[in-house]
Amino acid sequence: MGILANPLGYLLSGLYDLIGNYGLSLIILTIIVKLVLYPFYAKQIKSMMKLTTLQPKMNEIQQKYGRDKALMNQKMAEFYKEEGVSMYGGCLPMLIQMIVVMGLFTLLRNPMNYINSDKMLLAIHESFLWINDLAQPDKWILPIIAGVATFVAYAFSQTSQMNSPNAQQMKGMTTMMKYFFPVMILLLARSYPAGLAIYWSGSQVIQIFYNIRFAKLKKKMAEESKKKTKKKPVKA
Repeated sequence: MGILANPLGYLLSGLYDLIGNYGLSLIILTIIVKLVLYPFYAKQIKSMMKLTTLQPKMNEIQQKYGRDKALMNQKMAEFYKEEGVSMYGGCLPMLIQMIVVMGLFTLLRNPMNYINSDKMLLAIHESFLWINDLAQPDKWILPIIAGVATFVAYAFSQTSQMNSPNAQQMKGMTTMMKYFFPVMILLLARSYPAGLAIYWSGSQVIQIFYNIRFAKLKKKMAEESKKKTKKKPVKA
């Protein structure tokens, strides 16, 4: 992930040149990264929403052709083509997001490995709000914020996907992750630099608003799908 951490390091250094405050530079960097990733996240969510609205028809095909797997897959492929969707439409956007997030994680965990600037050597140790040294872990306040923000963001995401394909099969795992993942983030934030915890906290707060936005979009798509279904003539 060092390949991506280097350009992100240049961006962080450039922001510090403009702002002169490392904590604020981290917040601005977080906002920039989330805005850049928004189109990819939107495409991923819209693809999942589209598949959700098509789930009843997919179930019909599976029931009708379930005994002939080859024919069923053929009919599914024809259905996807007809509706203009892909079963894997959300995979590429998700992969891009993961690569960027891991690159940023790598940078903020050990910033001086990827920033060739003497002034940044001092900058990463600046104080910010109640934090005396952003290169050292904040033991409680930031980790709690990061954990709570992660829980809320995940809860919104889980609610918006509760009717998605395979949701019932994954219900147990998603419920476990809803509580396990925030606790894991809290524990990790207590051992990593406070700068990294600032990024994660800010990222999850923005994600909450993203999830609220897409929950409304999903509701709108579901209503439009119902209207289209009612308008379709009944085949004799």
